[in-house]
Amino acid sequence: MNVQNALQIIYDQKFQAIYLVVGTEEYLQKQIHQAFLESLHLGVDDLNFAAFDLEENTVDEVLDEAESMPFFGDYRLIFVESPFILTAEKKTNAPEHDVERLVSYLKNPVDTTILVFFADYEKLDERKKVTKQLKKQAETIDVEPMSEAQLRRFLQQTLDNDGIDMDREAFELFIRLTDANLTKAMRELQKLQLFASKTKRIRKNDVENLVPKTLEDNVFDLTNYVLQGKTAEALQLYEDLHVQGEETIKINAILISQIRIYLQTVILLKMGYQQGNITRTLNVHPYRVKLAIQQVRKIDSKILTRLYDELIENDYKIKTGQMDKEYLFQLFLLQAA
Repeated sequence: MNVQNALQIIYDQKFQAIYLVVGTEEYLQKQIHQAFLESLHLGVDDLNFAAFDLEENTVDEVLDEAESMPFFGDYRLIFVESPFILTAEKKTNAPEHDVERLVSYLKNPVDTTILVFFADYEKLDERKKVTKQLKKQAETIDVEPMSEAQLRRFLQQTLDNDGIDMDREAFELFIRLTDANLTKAMRELQKLQLFASKTKRIRKNDVENLVPKTLEDNVFDLTNYVLQGKTAEALQLYEDLHVQGEETIKINAILISQIRIYLQTVILLKMGYQQGNITRTLNVHPYRVKLAIQQVRKIDSKILTRLYDELIENDYKIKTGQMDKEYLFQLFLLQAA
């Protein structure tokens, strides 16, 4: 079941005894959290609500609570976080769990208890008896990360609902600065919505001023300056990062990673790979691959190879103390651009 359908059912109070929320998208998980609490009119301190973490609490504690009757209410709501027993993970410091007791409960749950498992994992171990039983008995809610297209539609709908106009340049920059990640995007969008509460307009300059750049974002810009021959901009950005306390070795390492992805993308494109195949092969975020494809079409692969070799050589010289790291990196920027 997708999140939209799940939220509708929860707010309609058409409850099941057991739910399994699967996926790693934090924002969607929080929506499900909030929906259950609001629908049942519960607070986190309510006697009919309990939350357990299986890396710290035992299954026995969860089930003792689940088998108790509600206190002056229709339902008892229980959240189970970090249910690693559903995966192939081994936790050395976690408590021992009576998995068989959980399996028995899943077969015959208490109808006045709503038990919700939040499985924040990319993959569950389908071979385990407890996983099989849970998936058989539970209403599964999918909170997997959205595709870029889904994210764009979601953000645009959110802006439309708020009556805010974000122009195309601002929107594209916002997607890049939030790494096409829903949780990060919604967190940053709150600031932009507050900023635009009166004007109902968001422009590129607003995004630049309000959405912070990570080091990776800045190195992405640095890479583009180098490839476009913008020496002054490249040197200024490096100087700004250096003043902010960023280590030259770290900047160099991220730049190597960026150029490596560009080179790998060029090679795979020549082999006939499409964006989806490249994403799976390189095991990087699809949006990074999309940006790489856009960039490498404008660049001679020989230039990328030369830059990559120079960066690797510089990394070796820096780590072996052959030359001053700041001087060496500035020299690279001058020669490269």
